[in-house]
Amino acid sequence: MANKDKDTTDRAVASNRRAYHDYFIDDKLEAGIELLGPEVKSVRARHVSLGEAHAEVRLGEVWLVGAHITPYAAAAHVTIEPVRTRRLLLTKAEIRRLERQVQQKGYTIVPLRMYFSPSGYAKVELGLARGKKMYDKRDSIAERDAERRTAREQSDYNKKGSGGGD
Repeated sequence: MANKDKDTTDRAVASNRRAYHDYFIDDKLEAGIELLGPEVKSVRARHVSLGEAHAEVRLGEVWLVGAHITPYAAAAHVTIEPVRTRRLLLTKAEIRRLERQVQQKGYTIVPLRMYFSPSGYAKVELGLARGKKMYDKRDSIAERDAERRTAREQSDYNKKGSGGGD
């Protein structure tokens, strides 16, 4: 049987890589998303942008704000605003936990990626995030560059060492 993580990454529609640069992700959570019919078609066609999106807790519900889903071209009879607020589907306990943590200083809820579950439902992976300072971002970049450099040197070393014995 296939790994569950592999199933979700194979069906990934959109990701918010910028969130990992701008925030420390402390916790991750999966949520369903309430979409209209033409929006589902558009999401399946990967016409989604999560770059400017965030989630808010309002009156006991969680809402996805700022996510852009391009209108589906073949649905001429229905006009849907591309950047409308969409409800996220979570349990009451999850909503209360998120609300408590967001009230702490510096926490926000950011969408990390949107994908289709193996059962075919659209899902959003949310991250409970703390904002990074400029020096934190520079440290992250320097750390990533060092890892790349090390991997490249190790790869070069392995290529030279596997040439066979003369």
